[in-house]
Amino acid sequence: MLDAKEIRANPDLVRKSLSDRNSDPGLVDQFLRADERRRSSLQVAEEKKSLRNRESQSVSRIKKEGGDAEEVMQQMRILGDEIKELDDILRSIDEELTDIVLSRPNVPHATVPIGKDEETNQEVRRWGEPQIRQEAALPHWDLGEALQILDFERAAKVTGARFVFYRGAGARLERALISFMLDLHTLTHQYEELIPPFMVNQDSMIGTGQLPKFADDMFRLDGNQAYYLIPTAEVPVTNFYREEILDVAQLPIYHCAYTPCFRAEAGSAGRDTRGLIRQHQFNKVELVKLTLPEQSYDELEALTADAEGGLKQLELPYRVMALSTGDLGFCSAKTYDLEVWFPNAGM
Repeated sequence: MLDAKEIRANPDLVRKSLSDRNSDPGLVDQFLRADERRRSSLQVAEEKKSLRNRESQSVSRIKKEGGDAEEVMQQMRILGDEIKELDDILRSIDEELTDIVLSRPNVPHATVPIGKDEETNQEVRRWGEPQIRQEAALPHWDLGEALQILDFERAAKVTGARFVFYRGAGARLERALISFMLDLHTLTHQYEELIPPFMVNQDSMIGTGQLPKFADDMFRLDGNQAYYLIPTAEVPVTNFYREEILDVAQLPIYHCAYTPCFRAEAGSAGRDTRGLIRQHQFNKVELVKLTLPEQSYDELEALTADAEGGLKQLELPYRVMALSTGDLGFCSAKTYDLEVWFPNAGM
C-alpha cells in the first residue's frame, strides 16, 4: 500500500515506482488532485464552523440583552446546511484517497531489480549441489500417493480440489518439520513463538494489505460478525501490535508462528495445479520482525539468513532470488524467495 506522505513529498518517485510495478502512474495525479480538493474544502469548512461559533455567541448575547435573534439563527441554520454539505464532500474525498492508498502497491526499494515479471527475478546466491538422478524422478504427488503418505483424491471427495490428506509417515513428517522450524527459530535465533488466531477481522486484513486489493483471494466467513481465514500468520502476528505505540527500546521484536494458511485463489489455471504447491490450505512457519525503518533492510538480510539456516540443516539445495518490480508482492518493498530444488522439475 502507498504512503500518503510519500506521495505528497516525492510524487515523481512514486510515479516511477508504479510504472516499474506495472501499475498506473496516473494515480499519483489523481491522489494529488483529490488531496488538494480536500485541503481547500477543509479550509472552507473550518472557516464556516468558526463563523457558526461566533454567531452562536451572538445569539446568546442578543437573547441575554432581550433582543430578537431570529435573523442570526436563520443564518446559523444556513451555515449548518453548508457545513453538512462540506462534511459530506470531505467524507467522499477521504474515501477516494483511502482507496488509492490501500489499493496500490508499495514503493520498491532502490536495490530491487526492475523487470516486467518473474522472468526478470535475479539470482543472488545458491547453496548445495542437487543430486542429479540418471532415471527420471517421480513428481512428488505420484511418489506421495505411491508411498501412501499423501492422498489428494480423498481430500477432493471430502472438501474439493486443491486439498490434501497427509497420512501416516507423511503426517508425522509434516508435524516434525513444523516442530523443527519452530525450535530452530525460537531456541537458536531468539524469535518469540506465538500461536495466533487462525481467523481475523476486516481491520486486520486491511492492516497488512490483503484488503481491499485481494478480497477475492480470501476465504470470508459470514455470520454474526465477518471473519477471514488467514492467508498467512503474518496477518495476525503483525496486527498483534496494531494501534499501539511501541517504545524504541523494545525494538527489534522477533516473532515466529506456525499456522495453517488459507487462500481462495491458489494459482493460475493450468499452472502448478497438481501436488502441494498451489493448495487452498497449507502449513507454514512464519518469521516476523518489527524494527526501525533505517534498520529494516539489515533485518531483512538477517531474517533471510535465518530461513536459509533451516534449509541448510535439512541439506536441501536452494537458491535465493531477488524478486523484480513486476513480481514483487503487493505490500513489499523488497522480497527474497528461497527456491528449493525439485528433482523432477529441474529446478
